[in-house]
Amino acid sequence: MIFDSHAHYDDQVFDSDREEVLASLQKNGVGTVVNVGASLEGTKRTVELTKKYSFLYGAAGVHPSEVGELDEERFLWLRKQCMQEKIVAVGETGLDYYWDKEHHELQKKWFIRQLRLAKELHLPVIIHSREAAADTMEILKQEYSIQTKAVIHCYSYALEMARIYVEMGYYLGIGGVITFKNAKKLKEVVQEIPLSHLLLETDCPYLSPEPYRGARNDSRNLSYVVEAVAKLKGCSIEEVIQTTEENARKFYGIEQEVCI
Repeated sequence: MIFDSHAHYDDQVFDSDREEVLASLQKNGVGTVVNVGASLEGTKRTVELTKKYSFLYGAAGVHPSEVGELDEERFLWLRKQCMQEKIVAVGETGLDYYWDKEHHELQKKWFIRQLRLAKELHLPVIIHSREAAADTMEILKQEYSIQTKAVIHCYSYALEMARIYVEMGYYLGIGGVITFKNAKKLKEVVQEIPLSHLLLETDCPYLSPEPYRGARNDSRNLSYVVEAVAKLKGCSIEEVIQTTEENARKFYGIEQEVCI
């Protein structure tokens, strides 16, 4: 079944119908979801969701636009959340120079701290990088460890950089943007990078694929992403679903099959 490797069901936009949406996923071909913390509150709500839904796992982290809320005491709390039973990754963490909400040096500080936390706890890490390609690459090379797995969430850079990340053993997160007509650069990446290094993700409630671009996104829309990837790779829909699920289970260390 489809594995959504990056979702935000803790977001308040799901407060009115979260249970209904999550209950509908299996009949729409989605078997497993990793909900990703983007703030301290988001991480708290993510932990709560992992306890409520058997098929839902979590990541604990603070998005670069939210690192202003971090201090040593709160970072210690974050570390404790990373040790919860169904928390399977650190993230999302990284650099965001598009929104530029927090000072670049502060973003870098807490990015490095979260990378080192992942290494310490032997967890994979989810990387957010927007309009910060060079600095992200520099930090990841500086902090690189063959033991620490990483995914570049919502990959948006060029093929040359994608090849470097794959050489480092990293995965690329592919979502609704792949269905956009103007996503030429990403389409080239998906065509060239082996399916063995791709993860499917929604980033819901954001980045709905065509034909729902601009509307609230959820995991049921991953079928459109699967179709787009299969077409670009010249393979079957079943192969995309199976391989990306295997990739995600390997990445997150989720071995057993789970049911909704």
